Amino acid sequence: LVSVPACCSARYNLALLACFGFFLLYALRVNLSVALVDMVEPNTSLAKNVTSNVCPEHSSTINAPRNTTGEKYSWDADTQGWILGSFFYGYIITQIPGGYLASKIGGKLLLGFGIFGTSVFTLLTPLAANLGVGYLIAVRVLEGLGEGVTFPAMHSMWSSWAPPLERSKLLSISYAGAQLGTVVSLPLSGLICYYMNWVYVFYIFGALGVLWWFFWMFFVSDTPETHRNISHAEREYILSSLKDQLSTQKSVPWRPMLKSLPLWAIVVAHFSYNWTFYTLLTLLPTYMKEILRFDAQENGFLSALPYFGCWLCIILSGQIADYLREKQNFSTVCVRKCFTLIGMIGPAVFLVAAGFTGCNYALAVAFVTISTTLGGFCTSGYSINHLDIAPSYAGILLGITNSFATIPGMVGPVIAKNLTHNNTVGEWQMVFYIAASINLFGAIFFALFASGEVQDWAVSGYHLHRN
Repeated sequence: LVSVPACCSARYNLALLACFGFFLLYALRVNLSVALVDMVEPNTSLAKNVTSNVCPEHSSTINAPRNTTGEKYSWDADTQGWILGSFFYGYIITQIPGGYLASKIGGKLLLGFGIFGTSVFTLLTPLAANLGVGYLIAVRVLEGLGEGVTFPAMHSMWSSWAPPLERSKLLSISYAGAQLGTVVSLPLSGLICYYMNWVYVFYIFGALGVLWWFFWMFFVSDTPETHRNISHAEREYILSSLKDQLSTQKSVPWRPMLKSLPLWAIVVAHFSYNWTFYTLLTLLPTYMKEILRFDAQENGFLSALPYFGCWLCIILSGQIADYLREKQNFSTVCVRKCFTLIGMIGPAVFLVAAGFTGCNYALAVAFVTISTTLGGFCTSGYSINHLDIAPSYAGILLGITNSFATIPGMVGPVIAKNLTHNNTVGEWQMVFYIAASINLFGAIFFALFASGEVQDWAVSGYHLHRN
């Protein structure tokens, strides 16, 4: 097999366009958490929250003229919780159907319209907020439904586009967009709210999403065979590298799939990783504000720092993973297990350490940043293992594991909120301990039961051997 250069190739163009797509998806997902602060009347947000006066106040007042023209709503803390959580209720529903549909109609349309739909509903968010809180929650649920199909659809596309030895590179480029979206949209949404008006947060990102959709529909195709501008050499290279890995049977082997231990290893790892990820994503600003007495709102750049580290780590670890497999002859399963162990035990250690930094703000931010950064190793670990064990059904497998992995987004922050009623350092250490131990369990389970080989049930002719 002669490898085809990466520069300007169809498969790397797909990775870059996908990267922008996931960038926008995450920007559309997190912009509400920033804008919400501006949408709520200051006095209703919390009956003055108990702030543990362990740490001294950081005074960092910015004397820029703040824009206050945006509409304000009197939503209490519970209502805000529902508004922020509603997204996941839509998101969890379309995971498995998304993977199944992608295997039938192809990932291009599904991913394209998933992001297009999310963008349209984002543009409608200010209107929905004006109509009432029920409408806003409905719009967020619909956005969740749209975003739910995107990851399974992308995995499904990569099953026909990514040569096995370039999987870590290509997938890490496309999914790293998600981290980058978080990095850029957190501070940017803060600035837009500050200088313009919160409605523009939704208009600007929504419009960009619609614009992206035109490029995606024009430049991308489901398979190398149907691509308009792919070179003959690249098409042959991709098809020949995948020829023994894909299944031609039309029916999905649900029973052996659900009995497969390597699949459950991914489920447990995915669930555990997301527990920490979502707990931090939703509660880090609270921790900084209530315990460290530092307003993360004014310092969007510091809350974005961990995700920037994670983005860098995803890109680099993807290159390293494929280098180890191709040049150093490491087995796929060895690379997946090692990267998952680093990507889950590392964050657990630094997360617990962050709970013991006292009032040392810089150290706390450093530890949380290192914790989130090391998590980036998981993208080349369990996160793309679906494609190793069953390339033909990768979209469906991701739908299954992502359904389980959405539960922490719904449950984690609620449990953490309930544990931190008095906002003491001890209560927060408890939150970090729970996240760390779940991470540890997931890492060990994956290391014991994961596989790097295409499973019997995932290849054509599986039924012939059995009957």
